[in-house]
Amino acid sequence: MSDQKTFEQANVSRRSLLKGVAATTATAAVLTAVRAAFPGGAHAVTTAEAPEVKGATLGYIALTDASPLIVALEKGFFKKHGLPEMRVEKQASWGTTRDNLVLGSARGGIDGAHILTPMPYLATVGKITQAPLPMAILARLNTNGQAISVSNAYKDLKVGTDATAFGEALQKAKAGGKDVKCAMTFPGGTHDLWIRYWLAAAGIDPDRDVATIVVPPPQMVANMRVDTMEAFCVGEPWNSQLVTQNIGYTALTTGELWGNHPEKSLGMRADWVEQNPNAAKAMLMAVLEAQQWCDKDENKEEMCKIVSGRNWFRVPVNDILGRAQGRIDYGHGKVVEDSPHLMKFWRDHASYPFQSHDLWFLTEDIRWGYLEPDTDLQALIARVNREDLWREAAKAIGVAEADLPEGTSRGAETFFDGKVFDPADPSAYLQSLAIKRV
Repeated sequence: MSDQKTFEQANVSRRSLLKGVAATTATAAVLTAVRAAFPGGAHAVTTAEAPEVKGATLGYIALTDASPLIVALEKGFFKKHGLPEMRVEKQASWGTTRDNLVLGSARGGIDGAHILTPMPYLATVGKITQAPLPMAILARLNTNGQAISVSNAYKDLKVGTDATAFGEALQKAKAGGKDVKCAMTFPGGTHDLWIRYWLAAAGIDPDRDVATIVVPPPQMVANMRVDTMEAFCVGEPWNSQLVTQNIGYTALTTGELWGNHPEKSLGMRADWVEQNPNAAKAMLMAVLEAQQWCDKDENKEEMCKIVSGRNWFRVPVNDILGRAQGRIDYGHGKVVEDSPHLMKFWRDHASYPFQSHDLWFLTEDIRWGYLEPDTDLQALIARVNREDLWREAAKAIGVAEADLPEGTSRGAETFFDGKVFDPADPSAYLQSLAIKRV
């Protein structure tokens, strides 16, 4: 935190690219089959580049932003790139995802996952695991697409980005003996940081004025139905489902809090990436192509039909489709068509894992006491964020140089309350925040 070099300068020196390993007879056979099945592809794979393994096991939570992994499997993108044995397995919660990453697929767990962006960092330094579990972020899976929802008990307030009146109502409820709770999905994760930021911007301390509790995404609606919490932050389709079932309403989409904000990532065990550099690149190529497919307007309906099915989310397709297309019914009379805050998978560099965005997440984790203030954030990001592999994969599938991000920082970011995060000086941002644990 004391290093005042710009974020770009701190990342000029990157470790060299992972070296490919010699292909075995088995991988050569897979390569031959792939070439036969997909002639004339954008990237001609040589024998030396063939994946070392036929697949990996990835975890996902039933959230719309897991769609690229599901589509990569269902539409054959993994198979196209020489990974015919990929597995994408549902996880019950982010805690389960973490535990299965610790196990690894060799012990019945998973090699990587659709994951909350801060989790690979917290695992790498051992904050959410019994021992440090080095991880790598290979891509961002999406931007935008989450929301903060409020119980219908507060429907008359029509709570929005300004939570001041909501905070006053919570204080009255608390004074009357109510156990006031707001839910998120994992401590230090994205949903936790969104709802904390929103509350704190209105002068509501998320640790002292309310109880901030953990609820797995698929259980949010059921818990709101039985009056377990006053508000929650989660991804879709659960905010939409809450409105459909007339249990609560959307106060704001997280894109209204921070436009085009980063959200989930493709996180992998670092040892898997190191042992299988060609397979990691092949997996990335498949996921990037799936993200491009998911982001096309003409594919949104098919995407939602795929992920809503009984093999994946098991929810009505209409609970996903509207918001995926940019139509947001807030549930209190407000309906927005063609919202600029819809979930993005590829456009506006949504897939690229900007290191400056990871820096914001880690700065917020320091803010709320999940990381020590003296953590060397720049060194940690250089260790976990593999934007270099992303660039390799993007070029391999034919993304033009002009369409790649110019650098690892998106620059200064402005939030709905006027606060500015400059990645060149995260300590100044932290000091500007009124409510914090440091």
